[in-house]
Amino acid sequence: MSSYTSISPDKLARLIGTAHTPVLVDVRTDEDFDADPRVIPNAVRRSHSDTDGWVGLLTGRAVVVICHKGKKLSEGTAAWLRHANVSAETLEGGFEGWKNAKLPLVPASKLPARDAQGRTVWVTRARPKIDRIACPWLIRRFIDPNAVFLFVAPSEVIAVGERFNAVPFDIENVFWSHRGELCTFDVMIEEFGLATPPLLRLATMVRAADTGRLDLSPEAPGLLAASLGLSRMYDDDLEQLEAGIALYDAFYRWCRDATGETHNWPAHKAKP
Repeated sequence: MSSYTSISPDKLARLIGTAHTPVLVDVRTDEDFDADPRVIPNAVRRSHSDTDGWVGLLTGRAVVVICHKGKKLSEGTAAWLRHANVSAETLEGGFEGWKNAKLPLVPASKLPARDAQGRTVWVTRARPKIDRIACPWLIRRFIDPNAVFLFVAPSEVIAVGERFNAVPFDIENVFWSHRGELCTFDVMIEEFGLATPPLLRLATMVRAADTGRLDLSPEAPGLLAASLGLSRMYDDDLEQLEAGIALYDAFYRWCRDATGETHNWPAHKAKP
C-alpha cells in the first residue's frame, strides 16, 4: 500500500504522458543500470551521492525517486530532498517493480546526449503541421519534458544539427524519420519502447492525417483540420508548438480514457 511518501507504479503510469508528470530521478547504481540499461519514461539518471549538486534544480517541483528495488537509495535520496524542501516520493518496488508490472521502459541507447543544462536538443523543418508537432509532444511527455526544438529552413536541418549538437528528425535520410508506411511518430513510439494501446491508437491517427490516408482512422480528419488550423493561427513555430502540445494532450487523453464515451443532444429527452 502506498504511503504519503511513496507512489505505486500504476498511479505513476497514469501521470506519465500528462502535464502533471512529476520529475523522475533514477538513482540506480551503475552496476544495476548496466544490468538493464533502460529507464522509466521521462526519468533522468542522477547520483544519490551528489544530491546537494542537483537538488537546486528541483525546487518547487514534485519528484519521484527511483532505485533498483525501492529501498535504501530511493528512500535516502527522497528523505534528503524533503530535507531541502522538495516534495519527494519513492516509487514502490523501484525499477524492478515497474518492470514486473510490464510498464513501458525506454532503452537508454536511444536517448540523445543532453546539453550543459541537461536538455535534449532536436532540429527539424520549419512550419510544422502534424508529425513535427506530434513528435515533440511525444518527446516532451515521455522522454524529456525540457527538450528544446529548433525549427529551421529544410535545407539547413542537417548542418544545424551538426553545429548545434541537435538531433534531426522528420527529414529524409536520418534515423528519426518515416520508414515505409510508418511516419516519424510511429518510429519514435517503436524505438523508444512506448507501444501502449493509447499511443498506438494515437499513432494511427497521426499516420492517417500525416500521410493523407484518412480512411485509417475516423478521427484523422479532425486531427488534420485542427493541425492545419493551428498552422494558420500562428506565424511563430514555437507558439504553434505550445498550442499543439495542448491539442495532443487532449487527443492522448481521449485515446487513453474516453473512447467509449459519447455525447448526445438534447440532454434531457422527455420520456414517452
